[in-house]
Amino acid sequence: MNDSLSAPAADCPRCAEQAKIIVQLQAHVAQLEAQVRELQARLHLHSGNSSLPPSANPPSAPTPVAKSPTGRKPGGQPGHPGHHRPRLPPERVNQVIPHVPTCCAHCQGSLPEQAGPNDPEPTWHQVAELPEVLAVVTEHQGQARTCPRCGHVTWGVIPPEVLAHGFGPNLTATVAFLSGRCHDSKRTVEEIVATVFGVPLSLGSVANAEQEMAAALAVPYDEARAAVQQAPVKNADETGWAQAGHLCWLWVAVTSSVAFFQICAGRGRAALRQLLGDVPQGVVSSDRWSAYGIIDLWWRQLCWAHLKRDFQKWVDWGPQTAAMGQAGLAAVQRIFGLWGDFRAGRLDRAGLRAALDPVCLELYGALEAGLSCPVKKAARFCRNLLAVYPALWTFARVEGVEPTNNHAERTLRLGVLWRKISFGNHSEAGCRFAERILTTVQTLRLQNRHVLAYLREALIAHRAGQPAPSLVSFGV
Repeated sequence: MNDSLSAPAADCPRCAEQAKIIVQLQAHVAQLEAQVRELQARLHLHSGNSSLPPSANPPSAPTPVAKSPTGRKPGGQPGHPGHHRPRLPPERVNQVIPHVPTCCAHCQGSLPEQAGPNDPEPTWHQVAELPEVLAVVTEHQGQARTCPRCGHVTWGVIPPEVLAHGFGPNLTATVAFLSGRCHDSKRTVEEIVATVFGVPLSLGSVANAEQEMAAALAVPYDEARAAVQQAPVKNADETGWAQAGHLCWLWVAVTSSVAFFQICAGRGRAALRQLLGDVPQGVVSSDRWSAYGIIDLWWRQLCWAHLKRDFQKWVDWGPQTAAMGQAGLAAVQRIFGLWGDFRAGRLDRAGLRAALDPVCLELYGALEAGLSCPVKKAARFCRNLLAVYPALWTFARVEGVEPTNNHAERTLRLGVLWRKISFGNHSEAGCRFAERILTTVQTLRLQNRHVLAYLREALIAHRAGQPAPSLVSFGV
């Protein structure tokens, strides 16, 4: 056999050209294989290994784990604490109708009408009902009088503070509540007020009520901003928003009792500084978005719930990344188990830190091994996570810090639902109303305070030129 058929000649131009083409094709095939792996990985993304919500799961997503039937009847089980309708206090009761027994059920003797000192407290059952007409309409009339002496007609002047408003503070606060808390559209609010309250109004009146409410909440909004920025522990998150069809971002920073929302044009570090201050104070729990890199690692806590999904993604990716992903999932399981023991009082903080030490070391070793992974994205994930590794364990040493960012995500959910319904705001003024009403509503809910009552009091104070009630008086 001619050796020239099995090995290219060193001085053959055609053979050299073919060898060059083969090298190029091999590189191209490797690139295409990497793209195929990337596309296959995307096809297998679902809520368990990515940030996709369960509602966006593809048909190929794993079936949710179904609980085995217990054989018990639906509803509350024996020993479960009941949730009953609370008894309204006496000041909320408009009428009391006594049902007094007239004769003894035992001996048929006559009973006194008035309760005696040995009689037990009466049983009760409260019935709530709405009046047929909810809104009270007051008409102010400027009366005219003709002077019998000179014939001049003099008109009574309606006070300017009356002419300034067509709706009282209760109704205006209710309109803002329906729009900003219940996320009803302006047409829906118009229909509710006209149908339920018997007061016709225009779409412009709904918008005016929103803007007046936003003005009334300006000082409490700044108060919430200052309280959150100065808090020793806070959670932060962001989601997409829209103003007149242009992408912007709804940010939230929340403590145990105060929530602060802001709408910004960007998602970068400038927006984060506007949210938390030029120099963020205290520990900030968040995801791994790059904007949070302005915060020192010693004062950050990264979300382990996000990491759980990321590790699951690498398990699902294939055998090249499975070991690293499985090590991460094992660490997550142990961390959440230890955290549950700590919250239940079975571990003190010193015991928690001691139990986490081997978990920390084992995960670090798995991530270091992952640096040599042939899948570049997995290696980059390991490198990026090692760069912020101290921020994974802040919850073990700082009181009030949790291993997840669930608090911020739950708080932000109210804004997410609003965005899904309304697609954002049309104007700058609408954005200001959205961020202020979200801040007020979520803060009051965290403090178990009555939302509508506060909105009404803030509006009354605003119309009187007085400061609004404190939004953070219950502490940070």
